[in-house]
Amino acid sequence: MCLGILLMSKIEQSNHQGEERRFSGLAVSAGIGIGKAFVHGAIAVEPETYKVEKEDVDDEIERMEVALTDTRKQIEQLQDQVRSSSSGHREAGIFDAHLLMLEDRSVLDEVVEIVRGEQVNIESALYRVINNYISVLRGSNDVYLRQRVIDFEDVMRRILRNLSLMHPTDQRVRHEHILIAHELTPSDTAAMDRSLVMGFATEVGGSTAHTAIIARSLGLPAVVGLRGICDAIHTGDELLIDGYNGILIINPAAETLSEYDVLADQKSSAAKRLEEIRDSKPETSDGREITLSANIEFEHEVSIAKENGAQGIGLYRTEFFYMHDGDMPSEETQVENYSRVARGIGPDGVIIRTLDIGGDKLPDGIAVQEANPFLGWRGIRLTLAKTEMFKTQLRAILRAAATGDVSVMFPMLSTLDEVKRCRVLLEECAEELDKEGVAHCSSIDIGAMIEVPSAALVADQIAAEVDFLSVGTNDLIQYTMAVDRVNDQVAGLYQPLNPAVVRLLQMTVTAGHEKDIWVGVCGEMASDLLCVPLLVGLGFDEFSVSAPRVPAVKHALRSLAYDECRAMVSEVVKFSGQDEILEHCRSLAMNSYPELLQR
Repeated sequence: MCLGILLMSKIEQSNHQGEERRFSGLAVSAGIGIGKAFVHGAIAVEPETYKVEKEDVDDEIERMEVALTDTRKQIEQLQDQVRSSSSGHREAGIFDAHLLMLEDRSVLDEVVEIVRGEQVNIESALYRVINNYISVLRGSNDVYLRQRVIDFEDVMRRILRNLSLMHPTDQRVRHEHILIAHELTPSDTAAMDRSLVMGFATEVGGSTAHTAIIARSLGLPAVVGLRGICDAIHTGDELLIDGYNGILIINPAAETLSEYDVLADQKSSAAKRLEEIRDSKPETSDGREITLSANIEFEHEVSIAKENGAQGIGLYRTEFFYMHDGDMPSEETQVENYSRVARGIGPDGVIIRTLDIGGDKLPDGIAVQEANPFLGWRGIRLTLAKTEMFKTQLRAILRAAATGDVSVMFPMLSTLDEVKRCRVLLEECAEELDKEGVAHCSSIDIGAMIEVPSAALVADQIAAEVDFLSVGTNDLIQYTMAVDRVNDQVAGLYQPLNPAVVRLLQMTVTAGHEKDIWVGVCGEMASDLLCVPLLVGLGFDEFSVSAPRVPAVKHALRSLAYDECRAMVSEVVKFSGQDEILEHCRSLAMNSYPELLQR
């Protein structure tokens, strides 16, 4: 019996095909997304579908025959290589199944029928037919057939690659989809077409991973920590992603879709209520004014920030701008980008964080291998070592400051000396621009990010050298607790409300206020509604959160009383464990804005 007939005879035996299946993980970005899956890094990328003229149909079929011949030769060569090894005779037999697939006319006839009947390109027809068989294989009760999935995918990949060599086509995904991946790097996320991604889910990751941060900034539902989804899900599967509760559903049933319609309506109504306070001041109920800004990664997010009522950009992460373009941008390119952001957010200001590359964020133009990248050459350490690259960015920032309200902020500072060296370079750049007669503003505000415990411990000294301090809580927690924030094995030790972290936060705020400068918080703690009462009570002057989170955080700030938060902080700083602090924060948050915490 040929393989096609054998597979179709198994369809009735399968009781899994089309059944709803649920996976639970960690919700890192709120929202609901429904659509077809695209598995990032899958064996074969779905090719573009396009029409072919009737007179060209035979040429399309001939292209397939040539690709099949080339594929057959490649597999036979691999088989010979394996067979020639001392222990490879049995393994070489694996390729016999691959060769049989190339001879299965029942499959190939289906492809030809689609090409002739619908007049579409051969790549699209081939992908559709083989993908259908793969779906049957995946859902079969027959273990042997399920194990043949990888063989089908391998053969399909080879044929599609050979077709693309004859007739290169754009292999990007061109339809809306839910992205599924084992892991997404920051550069993966920066490069994806965000107009087509409706949400994403990964097997690994945490709430403070950079991909999760970007998901929140773009308002994309996202769930991480879903072990095994890359094996369970195939490109084209129907998915529902629940970024509120950390659930991913394959083949959602009609009843499930109805339930989520109700949830979506509830969330939409809540969003409309938040929209009503868009232009209200983010001040506490007893009158303490707090600046509420937005964190952005990309220029287009400026409009999202304004639409959500942000009072400026509190953190422009420029490394994603670098990685998105692939190369280190020129001074002119940076000036244009920063100026557009400054004008777009005006009359409010933008704080540009200089490059925080290194760790898991490294453009192709800078290659470095380190055993412990998060403890190595990253942030200000890297840019101070690459002076010309650093000065190019500083010059661009000074020039952009002539077009709008622009401040600069230095990341990953460990010592007071680094702050002073940054100031010297900034002054050098201003002097150079003066001599060149280039328009710029040399009197911009300078900020220091407090992300390393050593910086928090000498925050009083750093505060004397800058105009403001901004706490990056993600890294401060990571370095204080000595925990990799995206490592599932130690996720329990990533504790935002650990007493050690709370003390460092308190120390930083006190140091800044004693030097009469404002102190902000731009890490993920600022958008965590359970942490907001603590941050208010500690006395932070500014919160900077992902743009879609601005309305919820504004509502939380307006619902809290500063004096009540201060009284709570005076109690929790005496506690010895995170759980006690969390319970007090949760109690105050639930009493103040329960509607934001109920899912």
